[in-house]
Amino acid sequence: MLQPMQGVRVLEVAQFTFVPAASAVLADWGAEVIKIEHAERGDGQRGLTTVLGVDAIMKGSRFSPVFEGPNRGKRSVGLSLEVPGAREVLDELIKRSDVFLTNFLPEARAKLRINVEDIRKVNPDIIYVRGSGFGARGPEANKGGYDMTSFWARGGSGAGATPAGADRMSPMPAGGYGDNIGGMTIAGGIAAALYARATTGQTSVIDVSLLGVGAWATQFTANLALQAGGVPLRPPVPRHGSARNPLVGPYQTSDDRWILFSMLQPGRYWPEFCKVSGRPELITDERFNTVEKLMANAPAAGELVAGIIAEKTFDEWLEILANIEGQWATVQDSWGVANDVSLRANGMIASFDDADGIRRELIANPVQFDETPATLRRGPLFAEHTDEVLRELGLTDEQLVELKIAGAIT
Repeated sequence: MLQPMQGVRVLEVAQFTFVPAASAVLADWGAEVIKIEHAERGDGQRGLTTVLGVDAIMKGSRFSPVFEGPNRGKRSVGLSLEVPGAREVLDELIKRSDVFLTNFLPEARAKLRINVEDIRKVNPDIIYVRGSGFGARGPEANKGGYDMTSFWARGGSGAGATPAGADRMSPMPAGGYGDNIGGMTIAGGIAAALYARATTGQTSVIDVSLLGVGAWATQFTANLALQAGGVPLRPPVPRHGSARNPLVGPYQTSDDRWILFSMLQPGRYWPEFCKVSGRPELITDERFNTVEKLMANAPAAGELVAGIIAEKTFDEWLEILANIEGQWATVQDSWGVANDVSLRANGMIASFDDADGIRRELIANPVQFDETPATLRRGPLFAEHTDEVLRELGLTDEQLVELKIAGAIT
């Protein structure tokens, strides 16, 4: 299998999901990733026992999918950067690295001496990557942010997902939602920077913010707002279908499951839907027999479609709609995604052995090379590879003991 990042060395001083998710993708692509964790506290994400009210770690197990997802394939080194003896170790790792990633805030970066100028003193050719909540410049450069705040709320997704008149804002659909999208974005930026360095000799400082990723995700509506000089006025949204198309939107089956239609050309797909649903008379109905009439009477058509879908079960509709030309999808929960036939057929759910030798599965990153699924390796236990990595740097056992006594490593 092609691993385009094979031979690339990545050094990560980051925690939680945004930024670590990027180096997890690079590890999937073949990079050697060393994760620096504080010698006592480790990555704060290791301490998450519940996520969205759900247990993150099963009783009696060391496996945490929330940690494994953005940290698979890495080696962990426990290093207290504030302790003098740790700096020499970090510098040796910097010298050997192609990429340095961090999501620490400016004050912490300055205190730990891991700003661009500090890292470039040791390795002038290194690609330096900063992940932030609101960008590296401007009035909020020192402000921290999570994907719930910077990506979802500030980036426009929260408002876009919340129905008009709702008494509360719609929550993110999953934990780490913006973080994982942002991590994939960072991985792409690093790939471009590595290519530029290889072809021009010039290195880069890469900045990616959760706010910027959030705005990119909602650019369709934000760009329309820029054009209109404000939030564009939209017609009232009918209960079923859209204002101009009955074949766009979710519909509920008789057994309370959901199917989503996204047939953007109503005149093209309306006759087909009417035929397969057993209502061919609607094709010639005077309200819907031209595309103009169908669009003008879309709310009424949507009510009819809702009634038709509600007559049959979810499984019955799967069979009826299986071979139509129009675009539609089932609305799946997390278990449905985990068992999706197309994800599994394409190797997008990968298996590996965890630290206890138990076979586990995780969602793979969405990029494949040469039609070959990614091979995942488990995430590291806390500071699992400290001795191994430092021995590779040439440190003796006596030096390792001295550093441990000083509290520099664990």
